[in-house]
Amino acid sequence: MTARAMNDEPRRPASEMGRLLRPFLPWIVLSAVTGIAAGAATVALLGTINQVLNRPGGLAGGLLLTFVSLCVAALIGRALSDISTNWVGQQLVAQVRTGLAQKILAAPIDALERYRTHRLMPVLTQDVDMISDVAFALASTTIALAVALGCLAYLAWLSPALFGLVVVALVIGTAVQTLVQSRGVAGFWHAREGEEALHKAYRGISEGAKELRMHRARRSRVFDGQIEGTVHRIRDINNRAINIYVLGTAFGSALFFLLIAVILGWAAMRPMAPEVLSGFVLVLLFLKGPIDQITLTLPNVGRAKVAFERIADLSLRFATPEPHLHLARPPSEVRFRESLALRGVRYAFEPAEGAEPFTLGPIDLTLHPGELVFVVGDNGSGKTTLIKLLLGLYAPQQGDVVLDGEPVSDERRDDYRQLFTTVFSDFYLFEDLAAVDGQTGGRASLPEAARPYLERLEIAHKVSVVDGSFSTTDLSTGQRKRLALVHAYLEQRPVMVFDEWAADQDPSFRHLFYTELLPELRARGHLLIVISHDDRYFHLADRVLKMANGSVEEVDQSRVVPLRA
Repeated sequence: MTARAMNDEPRRPASEMGRLLRPFLPWIVLSAVTGIAAGAATVALLGTINQVLNRPGGLAGGLLLTFVSLCVAALIGRALSDISTNWVGQQLVAQVRTGLAQKILAAPIDALERYRTHRLMPVLTQDVDMISDVAFALASTTIALAVALGCLAYLAWLSPALFGLVVVALVIGTAVQTLVQSRGVAGFWHAREGEEALHKAYRGISEGAKELRMHRARRSRVFDGQIEGTVHRIRDINNRAINIYVLGTAFGSALFFLLIAVILGWAAMRPMAPEVLSGFVLVLLFLKGPIDQITLTLPNVGRAKVAFERIADLSLRFATPEPHLHLARPPSEVRFRESLALRGVRYAFEPAEGAEPFTLGPIDLTLHPGELVFVVGDNGSGKTTLIKLLLGLYAPQQGDVVLDGEPVSDERRDDYRQLFTTVFSDFYLFEDLAAVDGQTGGRASLPEAARPYLERLEIAHKVSVVDGSFSTTDLSTGQRKRLALVHAYLEQRPVMVFDEWAADQDPSFRHLFYTELLPELRARGHLLIVISHDDRYFHLADRVLKMANGSVEEVDQSRVVPLRA
């Protein structure tokens, strides 16, 4: 896909909505047909009422039966239209939510990292909810449109000349509404951008609450500039945009009454049949309701247009899923017997504006089962990038990841990842345990399997395993990392990666981790890769890999001297 196509595609909400609605076309047709039928019955009721007003006898004879029949038809048609549209709305929202979740799960990790959380969450929540609101209003809007068109047809039948005046008024009103809508949508776009900034600020005051308590000036600046200022800006933008719609609606209402005054003046100057005059006044007064319904829907339609463009933009950014990512079936068995290697691997990040690009490699590295390998280096030296390449989270831009002499292809990469258990420095702790049944004796035995590790890590008094999940994860960062280590123990995968695991532990647990837990895991045959700055324990490693400026160098272990505690 060309860059131009990528830029143009998110600006096509109509095509995106058409793609989403295509599976529900029969239900949409049913809703439209029944809605039009309900609108036609309503217009026929107006004609019947006008006929009754201008003839003696009222609803005598067949008119009563006609009136009742039309009421039943309007009721049934509206009910079927609403039920059909509501079903489509529920299905549409469910499809959008599951579709976006699948795209996120299948998106390459580097694409997810570039698309920030504060931009992602508003799309998944308020944009989807906005589409839901508009979908549910579709039936009533369809009926209102059918009623409006039917009323116009009835007026044209009553008097073509007066109908011409109505058409002129509608053209003027439509032109005003078009101008109003274009300005309103532009306002909603600016408000939507403000929502992203507000979400980012909310995340900042939540995750940085402790730091803000310690810095009054920053706390005030964040609230005044990022929270209050953004909230007021969104408020003002939405007020202006909605007020534009309100003024347009008020102009339309005034235009209706002005039109009725013109018709009454016309009747005063020229002879007119009573049924024509009463029909025009009656229908125009009734027509104001459906027209108002349509115009009141316009702000939500404008917001839905913005929401569809945001969803289309997110879909486009994640339109190229990671190939051969197995979401629906268990992975094929992959074994690690002899070696895990990088051969001429290179990876470069897109540079930020005005900055030099960071490039890792080319790197040649071979690791073996039963090794304890420390990866050390300054911040920004490439440690995390190296680990993500080893894990298969990043695909090498040059070179190969090689398992037991065989390059890891795109087809095998997701299976290859199942060799690893990881505890990242920015880890997410899932409550449920995903241990392999064959390794732990099934989910029923998980409490017994987990208990020794919970006790050894001194968290058994706070956490237990119930129905295959931890009873709580509401713990300190260090304790949550210990729970993540329990995950690693229970999974028993051949390669374990720990990214600064000991950084949040007290000295006793740090000592336990380096001097007891890691050696025990190594003795079981696991390959252990540990990112660490604890140089007092470097002598315990079989190998120490030092990262600097995107390159790796192996440290001579004979020169590593243990430091005293």
